[in-house]
Amino acid sequence: MKNMTYTRRVEFAETDAAGMVHFSMFFRYMEEAEHAAWRAAGLNIWESGEGLSWPRISARCDFKSPLKFQDEFEVRSEITSITRSTITWSHDLVRGDVTVASGSVTAVCVQKNADGSMKSAQIPAEIVAALSTSTPIARSSQSAPRSPR
Repeated sequence: MKNMTYTRRVEFAETDAAGMVHFSMFFRYMEEAEHAAWRAAGLNIWESGEGLSWPRISARCDFKSPLKFQDEFEVRSEITSITRSTITWSHDLVRGDVTVASGSVTAVCVQKNADGSMKSAQIPAEIVAALSTSTPIARSSQSAPRSPR
């Protein structure tokens, strides 16, 4: 399956005293790729619906090889699962032909309430349709959103 690819170069401020990318940056790179996918779908994660937000409920990254200052690399992303209220993204960070890290991030769609609380919400059908059209989805893991009751 073809992945959505986001290309980037390591900046000096992203490295640690050893000259390698600090581990926390890999999560930022995955999030940047996710936001690029939203933009490619004609969406904006910040304005994805009235009162909706997308907090992360799971994030993992397995590190395989270091990235260093000025390395150019790709984040290859795909949606591996869509449920009623969650989207799970799979990411491979690749420099040349070397996979430097693999990870996943799951975000939940929530309705923000006036009192600051949040409640899980169904992902709007137009968001699912737009992301499904522009971003590869591992079909075997996709669950169709259910209609509201």
